[in-house]
Amino acid sequence: MKPGSLAFLKRLLDTPGPSGFETAPARVWRDEAETFADRVSADVSGNSIAALNPDGVPRVMLAGHIDEIGLMIVHVDDEGYLYFSTIGGWDPQILVGQRVHLLTRKGTLDGVIGKRAIHLIKQEERDRASKVTDLWIDIGAKSRADALRRVGIGDPAVLAVPTTDLPNRRIAARSIDNRIGAFVVLEALRALSRRRPAAGCFAVATTQEEIAWAGGGARTSAAGIDPQVAIVVDVTHATDHPNVEKKEHGDIRLGGGVVLSRGSAVNPVVFDLLVATAEADGIPYTIQAAPRDTGTDADAIHLAQHGIPTGLVSVPSRYMHSPNEMVDLADLERAARLLAGFARRVNSRADFTPR
Repeated sequence: MKPGSLAFLKRLLDTPGPSGFETAPARVWRDEAETFADRVSADVSGNSIAALNPDGVPRVMLAGHIDEIGLMIVHVDDEGYLYFSTIGGWDPQILVGQRVHLLTRKGTLDGVIGKRAIHLIKQEERDRASKVTDLWIDIGAKSRADALRRVGIGDPAVLAVPTTDLPNRRIAARSIDNRIGAFVVLEALRALSRRRPAAGCFAVATTQEEIAWAGGGARTSAAGIDPQVAIVVDVTHATDHPNVEKKEHGDIRLGGGVVLSRGSAVNPVVFDLLVATAEADGIPYTIQAAPRDTGTDADAIHLAQHGIPTGLVSVPSRYMHSPNEMVDLADLERAARLLAGFARRVNSRADFTPR
């Protein structure tokens, strides 16, 4: 990965932006897109769109969501302690003892997640798993009034964990799910800008995927672009660490290449072209079964408009929905190459109707 792309990736990962509050990482993404895209814009749902050859045929949409899971302040008590709910799916055990960045209207404020010390927990309670309702955020306030001068109800927060470099070109960060998808689609567009395809290509950093029961930004951006084909990029669970049953979840390895979903929201013609592209370009891949929904933006996009033929490319990640989500940089590069290769193979005669 070139130094400029790696620096962009780390800026993107470290910029806080939970679902519904993605404006800061979206600005980072658009600023980078401005350096090579023909057109960069945002829509009322907060989605960011970068286009190459926007009048080309067919229109190819490359989508990765830019939000991350987080927390939201719901109550401040008389002593100034902040009680919170979750934005997206959390294991509450991960939250115990963490530091947080609160994103207030006045700027970023630091806090810590509090819980009774083990000395103050009765023996019979010590083996009980913590719930979100057992926890609070402490910002050092002396009273409710003191706290409310600094924070507001509805302010979001993220865990205060920066990106970490690890051996073997691996990194860990709190927002890999799914800043990585937004990064990959823009890197694919960057590659396409060097050797332009005939198709119109639209990279989209979508919003609110982690809470998108109605389709989130993926559905609205697909309606705005009206693509003839779409590829979604997300993360999927690597199963190469202890205590994961491969019989249930497949054999997916960090550094093992891209993961191509088959079934559910995935159009079979798009899937076959992704496989053909990976094999022609020497990109290692694993196939993942998706018999029901995929749990990604693909579920919204393939049903948008009159139906959009959709593929799903995933990057293996360990420890999802934790402050230490981990990926291999080689897999990000492979995913971007695959998307660029796919877009170059699509032409105006493309027909994605299963037959």
